[in-house]
Amino acid sequence: MTKKLRTFQFLIYIFLFFGFLNLGVLKKPFDPKAGIFFGILVVIIAVTTWVLKRFYPMGDRIIFLLAMLLSSIGIIMLYRLNIDLATKQLVWMLMGILAFLFIVLFIKRGLAQFARLKYVFLTATIMFMSMATFIGYEILGAKNWVKIGPVSFQPSEFGKIFLILYLAIALSNLNTRKKLIEPGIVISISLGFMVIQRDLGTALIIFAISVTMVYLATSKKLYVFISLALFASGGAASYAMFDHIKRRIMIWHNPWPYVYNESYQLVQSMYAIATGGLFGRGLGMGHPGYVAVNESDFIFSVICEEMGLLMGFAILILHFLLFYRSIRSAIHAENNFTKLLTAGLSVMIATQTLVIVGGVTGFIPLTGITLPFVSYGGTSLLISFLSLSIIQKVSEGEA
Repeated sequence: MTKKLRTFQFLIYIFLFFGFLNLGVLKKPFDPKAGIFFGILVVIIAVTTWVLKRFYPMGDRIIFLLAMLLSSIGIIMLYRLNIDLATKQLVWMLMGILAFLFIVLFIKRGLAQFARLKYVFLTATIMFMSMATFIGYEILGAKNWVKIGPVSFQPSEFGKIFLILYLAIALSNLNTRKKLIEPGIVISISLGFMVIQRDLGTALIIFAISVTMVYLATSKKLYVFISLALFASGGAASYAMFDHIKRRIMIWHNPWPYVYNESYQLVQSMYAIATGGLFGRGLGMGHPGYVAVNESDFIFSVICEEMGLLMGFAILILHFLLFYRSIRSAIHAENNFTKLLTAGLSVMIATQTLVIVGGVTGFIPLTGITLPFVSYGGTSLLISFLSLSIIQKVSEGEA
């Protein structure tokens, strides 16, 4: 296994080398910043994998390497789009990995100790889910951003983590149906705030997380069907109340009559993917400027244009492998709390991937969320690495 890990790690270095070499030679003379980025990323990967091997040799180190390969793809594309954004993303990555290492190395008594903090997590869930409703501002139709001083962030990203922590505690010791009432109310409140904020993507992710965790805790299919019926009713009500949601459904159903206004983003995204073909037009050879929000919501589209559908499929496969390894850790967890916690975090990352890729390719209505580990976004990247640290901790068998 160690040999395979070394081979995988070496292949990531090779990918980074040729990616940044390509970016370096695009400018005349050679861009030295590309070499600096390559060196920093290699050091980050080498040091972090050494720490994991040195202190936790029994942990699943493939989880971290999969995440770093996805992050490397994102950094390379962001560097090609905007060096300043790539620099900021690199800083956020460093912060995320520091948080990852802190949780892995310094939480010595395991994650089960946090099971006593049920109502702390409940309070934090409601606070972060509701925050943008009262003090947030609107971007692209959704009021889901908050600015405190110079820092802008999406509070629902933190709210999802606290909701998963709360549900893992609340559902880990179910013995009566009455104990499902409180979690049901908390889930409904969270979804309600997302509807008010018109954040369809996060609402869908919260729903997927909640249904999965409730089913794993109860093994009752009836609860799944009831949840689906309630979610469908809520979706119909949202469609009736909000013009923003009506427009999203309209352009998803038939984007072509609205190419120059409402569906411009979606159509340009599909054009970019189509023109890239199987192998892509080449890194730096595409026209990402035609794709709106190409650094975050639509980064998958510009990656497919320049690196090809093969890279797009590779991103999906890497996310699937990350989900598989994470769920594998959940199966071997030592108690119900960590089992549910790991499953919830794994489903969060997987659902977010499917929702955004489905949106930019036209399979489902478009939603404004990021592609985990790949898209530009400090909050999203930080939360992704925090989630990964918990999953890593569980894989070590100490949770």
